[in-house]
Amino acid sequence: MIRNAFTVDVEDYFQVAALAPAVSRDTWVTREYRCERNTDRILELLARCGVSGTFFVLGWIAERSPGLVRRIADAGHEIASHGMLHREVFDQSPTEFREETFRAKALLEDLTGRRVRGYRAASFSITARSLWALDVLLDAGFDYDSSIFPIRHDRYGMPGADREPGVVAAPSGRPIVEFPMSTARLLGRNLPVSGGGYFRILPYWLVKRGLLQRAGDGRPFVFYLHPWEVDPGQPRVEVNWFSRFRHYTNLDACEAKLDTLLSEFRFAPMECVLADLGLVSAPAPAPAARRSAA
Repeated sequence: MIRNAFTVDVEDYFQVAALAPAVSRDTWVTREYRCERNTDRILELLARCGVSGTFFVLGWIAERSPGLVRRIADAGHEIASHGMLHREVFDQSPTEFREETFRAKALLEDLTGRRVRGYRAASFSITARSLWALDVLLDAGFDYDSSIFPIRHDRYGMPGADREPGVVAAPSGRPIVEFPMSTARLLGRNLPVSGGGYFRILPYWLVKRGLLQRAGDGRPFVFYLHPWEVDPGQPRVEVNWFSRFRHYTNLDACEAKLDTLLSEFRFAPMECVLADLGLVSAPAPAPAARRSAA
């Protein structure tokens, strides 16, 4: 059975793009902080299921909860970067993006004692108009990116992008490994089945069918979710009906669906799945201090 990549974008409910019109970054420190408890909840579920994954940690969260980052690493999961402040790439200048990206990567490496190999942009915001970001990722020393979503969406997406993990060329011509968000083909279109709101909102049988379409062809998929998606008790933010639908639908059912998914597919950290494909080198052993702490 092939291994698929299980990933978590570690951010809190008030940092989500769908709620951004009603939540300024200046108010983040005043909001009820729930990311740590929700991430621990996911860690407990993964431990029960015997699953390891990749946690794309937001730098803001790492600064607030350094112990959480260490717990994730000590549990045997891969730590990767989700940027610093959950700013969409196409809303930043290359200089701003470079500073934030280097800063977040260094922070995570200082906390774990391991090189951070992977990156995922906020809201999958590496698109046709922000491909320059791939060169910044190469300059920062990342081995792979997982930011491109081959779908049509009102904010992000590159519907013509390759749907399979592989090597892509940055604008400079240099190669970088890309693990795009997974889609299934339905009626000639790419259907998002890789997790997040799609996992919560779509019926489980439909998501499973899409994932089996890929797995049946021997192609690994990537699954993702956020800690706030297993938290039906989170504070409600007043936003328009569509943002409410995207963010709050089926929060109470997500954890049970996730438990089922983990029992029906085989998962591993993204760096391991990419190593299975021969796209990156096998992960280095954890530092001795981390092994003894696990």
